[in-house]
Amino acid sequence: MLTARRAPRGVTLIELAVALTVIALLLFAVLPSVGTWIRNTQVRNTASSVLAGLQTARNEAIRRNAAIRFSLVSLADMRVMSSTCALSDTGVSWVVSVRDPSGNCQRTPANVAADATDPMIVETHAGGVGGQNVVICANVADGSADANTVVFNGFGRVENAGAIGIVDVNNETTGNDYRSFRIEIAPGGSVRMCDLAVTSNTDSRFCPTRGTACS
Repeated sequence: MLTARRAPRGVTLIELAVALTVIALLLFAVLPSVGTWIRNTQVRNTASSVLAGLQTARNEAIRRNAAIRFSLVSLADMRVMSSTCALSDTGVSWVVSVRDPSGNCQRTPANVAADATDPMIVETHAGGVGGQNVVICANVADGSADANTVVFNGFGRVENAGAIGIVDVNNETTGNDYRSFRIEIAPGGSVRMCDLAVTSNTDSRFCPTRGTACS
């Protein structure tokens, strides 16, 4: 006996509307946390970049047995190293060089100065898109004054007066959901990154210096 095959049943308009509503509700629930995660990633990446730049400056000073500086700089276009750069305690971009890089951050890295204005750049990093939602504040070690430069000598120690001792890296939006990191530079030259949200002094991520460099 032959039986008629039932035609496949499609989705009704009501079922489709319900499904779309559920998807929309899920997206609204997830989007805020995704935005927070992106901003926290930007903060961590910026902090890690500053840490790497400081370590590069110190290692290069020891390797060359000569003074090497790490400078925080601001740029007209934060994606491009250019002659618009200026020393800044709030700059999300940085330069490792032998001389003051102000106005010459576009120069090609060089071991020998091309002229009297050549900062003899070792390495640079432009804050770029990833630094748009990030706030940096750099102070001397005791937090009493702003700072934009630290110079390491051939022994890897800090040698300049008014050197950067603390760099706080925060999100421009405040709140418990957002991460804040601190980079500490000891007079002996050691550099470490810690998490300002950690309150237990037995945790390796704890920041011994409390308070904030950002006013």
